[in-house]
Amino acid sequence: MTAATASGPPRRPPAWVLAPVAGLAPALAFPPFGLVVGLAGFGLMLWLLDRAEPAKPLRSAFWRGWLAGTAYFAVGTWWVTEAFLVDAANQGWMAPIALALLAGGLGLFWGAAGLVYRLLRPVGVLRLVVFAGVLCLFEWLRGHVLTGFPWNLPGEAWRAGSAPSQAASVLGAYGLSWVTVAAAAAPGLIEGRRPGRATLGALAAAGVVVAGLYGFGLVRLSRPAPSRPDAPLIRVVQADVRQESKYDAESFAAIVDRYVGLTARPGARVPDVVVWSEGAVPAAVNDYLAPGTWTRAAIAGALRPGQTLLVGAYRVAGPPERPTYYNSLAAVRAGEAGDLRVVGLYDKFRLVPFGEYMPMDGVMSRIGFKKLVHVGDGFMPGPRPRPLVVPGLPSVQPLICYESLFPGFTREGAAASGARADWIVNVSNDAWFGATSGPIQHLNLASYRAIEEGLPIVRATPTGVSAVIDPFGRPLPDASLGLGKKGFIDAQLPEKLKPTFFSRAGDLLFWVLIGFSAVGAVVSRRSHQRTDQNYFAPVPPN
Repeated sequence: MTAATASGPPRRPPAWVLAPVAGLAPALAFPPFGLVVGLAGFGLMLWLLDRAEPAKPLRSAFWRGWLAGTAYFAVGTWWVTEAFLVDAANQGWMAPIALALLAGGLGLFWGAAGLVYRLLRPVGVLRLVVFAGVLCLFEWLRGHVLTGFPWNLPGEAWRAGSAPSQAASVLGAYGLSWVTVAAAAAPGLIEGRRPGRATLGALAAAGVVVAGLYGFGLVRLSRPAPSRPDAPLIRVVQADVRQESKYDAESFAAIVDRYVGLTARPGARVPDVVVWSEGAVPAAVNDYLAPGTWTRAAIAGALRPGQTLLVGAYRVAGPPERPTYYNSLAAVRAGEAGDLRVVGLYDKFRLVPFGEYMPMDGVMSRIGFKKLVHVGDGFMPGPRPRPLVVPGLPSVQPLICYESLFPGFTREGAAASGARADWIVNVSNDAWFGATSGPIQHLNLASYRAIEEGLPIVRATPTGVSAVIDPFGRPLPDASLGLGKKGFIDAQLPEKLKPTFFSRAGDLLFWVLIGFSAVGAVVSRRSHQRTDQNYFAPVPPN
C-alpha cells in the first residue's frame, strides 16, 4: 500500500490559496504577459463560489470573490506605485498604501459579485450564464461608480487588433467581457471525473463561442484598411521626457528644445498635424504661448505656415485671485510671419481621482494624502465630450489619458454634437508609470476604442508607447515608438470605417446578455425550488 492510498486522496489547497489564483490567472492574460490560457481562472472562481462554506455561504462567497478580485487588480494596477516614486521624498510612503487601497477597493466589486451569485444560487449549466452576468454587471458598475475606473475589463484581455478583439465592434468591451467570462468559466461546471451531458454540452458551446470570436475577427480583418491618398500626414512626437525631470526648473529649456527639435526635423514631406503628449511642456499653456516669450518663438520657429499643433497642456482660466485649472488639449495653428493662433480647445471631462482631483479632499488632506499633480487645488472637469472641429482638418475626438479607458466616450461626443468624428487623438502622460506594464496595457485599452468606433487613433505619450492605430485596433507598420524611445512618427491618417454596430447602438447587446443572465437566474431558481428548498446546500453533480 502506498503512502497516498494509506492517507486517502490528497487534499486540495484551501480556498484562501485558490481564490487569489483565480484572480491572478486572468490578470496574466493581459499585455505584456499575454497568457490567454489564464482566462480559465474565471472557471476556478465559479468553482470556488459554488463550494462556499455551507455554514456561512454568503460571507464565504464574498471573501472568495474579494480575494480573487484583489489579486486580479493588484497584478493589473501595480504600476500605480511608480507614480508615487516620482516625488519619492514626499509621496513615496503612499505607494504601498495606494496599491493596497486600489486593489482591495476594486476587489470589493468582485466580492459583491460573488455574494450576489451565491444569493441567487443557480444550479446546472445555468450557473455559467448567471455567473457571467453578475460578474460583468459589477464590472460595469466599476466603470461608472465615482467617475469609474474600467481598467482591464475581462473582454479587453484579448490583444487589441487580434481576431477575438474585433467582436468589440458589435458588443463593445462590456459585451465582449460577458462572452469572454462565460466561455472561459465553462470548465468550472465540471463535477467529478465524468461530466454529465449537460456539462459537456456547455463546454462544447463555449468552444463554439471562442471559435466564433476568431472566425468573425478573421473575416473582419481580411478586409483591407481603407485609405485616402489626400489624408493628412500626422507627426507624433515622443521626446522621452521622464516625469521627475518636469519638476526640475533647470530642465525646462531642455524639454522645450527636445519637442521643438523633433517637430522641426525634416521628413519625406511636411506634416499637416503635429501631436505632442499630455503635459508635454511643464507649464500652463497660457504662459508658454504668451506673446513675447522665448517658448512661443521657439515653437513658432519649429512649425511651418498652415501646420497645426495638437498639444496636451493645462490652462488657467478665471480671475487671478480665484483661478480655475483645466487639463486641456489645445489646437495651435501656425500662420505666416511666425505667428501662432489657438484655433481649438478641449477640456478633459473625466478626471483621475487622487491624481487630478481629491475625493473627500478635507478628510484626505488631514491624513496627509496629496494629489499626484501639483497644479493649484486640482483640475475642474470640462463640458461633456464632443468632436473638436479645426478648420481644414478632419474633425477629431480628443481623449486625454484616462478618458481612453471608457467604452462609448467617443459615441457620447457624436450624440452630443450630431456629427461623428473622423479620428481620435489620445494624448497621455504615461511617463508617470515608467517602464512598467501600465503604458503597454494603456495602449491596448485605448486601441479598443478604435475597434468599437471604427475610427483611427493617434496616440502620443512622452515616454511611450506612442502609435498611429488603424480602425481595427492595429498599430500601423513602423508607426509606433516603444518605452524609453526618443523620436517621431510620420504617418498618413488612416481612413475611418463605416459606423460600427456599437457606435450606433452602444451597450444594447450587453444589456441583452445581462437580461439573458437574469432569465437564467429566475429559471434556475424555480427549478431549484421544485427540487430542494435548501438553497445553500453543496452543488449536486450533473
